Amino acid sequence: MKKISIAIDGPAGAGKSTIAKIISKKLKITYIDTGAMYRALTLKLLDNKINLDDINSIKKILTNTTIDFKNNNIYLDGKIVNEQIRTNKVNNNVSKVAKIKEVREELVKKQRQIACNKSVVMDGRDIGTYVLPYATFKFFITASVEERGKRRYKDLIKKEKDITLEKVIEEIKIRDKIDSTRELSPLKMSKDAILIDTTYKTIEETVNEILTYIKEGR
Repeated sequence: MKKISIAIDGPAGAGKSTIAKIISKKLKITYIDTGAMYRALTLKLLDNKINLDDINSIKKILTNTTIDFKNNNIYLDGKIVNEQIRTNKVNNNVSKVAKIKEVREELVKKQRQIACNKSVVMDGRDIGTYVLPYATFKFFITASVEERGKRRYKDLIKKEKDITLEKVIEEIKIRDKIDSTRELSPLKMSKDAILIDTTYKTIEETVNEILTYIKEGR
């Protein structure tokens, strides 16, 4: 199979990561969860009690931080942090970190380096517009804010018993606003991307739809 790159963008809770992981397995290509990279850095900043408005301190932490992917696990400074980066505390702060210009520039550089050498499926909020503007295939995955809230709530309630659906939906609305209005590479659909609304679709239906587009486009 020739080297390809697949960009999957969309707002929080749309199912991007789950869909991208399945596609990577079916096509036997590398999956890069760009959102997890920002989450990993956010986790480290929070653990070190760094003020998220202190750009200089964040830049110092970033310089001494290693983020890598192996066997569908994300490693932060050599340790697997799959679960730690999915807490509500990280959810509510990652957009603040992701909008910092210096952070985005450094992590985008790493993402492009990976995509240069192998076939990849990469998900995030600015993959098709900024990270991989020349991706072979581009998809924008979305769903209603209520549906995205329900999905996120189901994940969070297993770990955080005091969370409510209303609170999760409100937090997603806030994240959407931050992501879509940030100065550098805001969340928006690339002009040449294929829009897929997953509000009333299962993961399997969405994956099959994307694979059909890829098969027909080769």
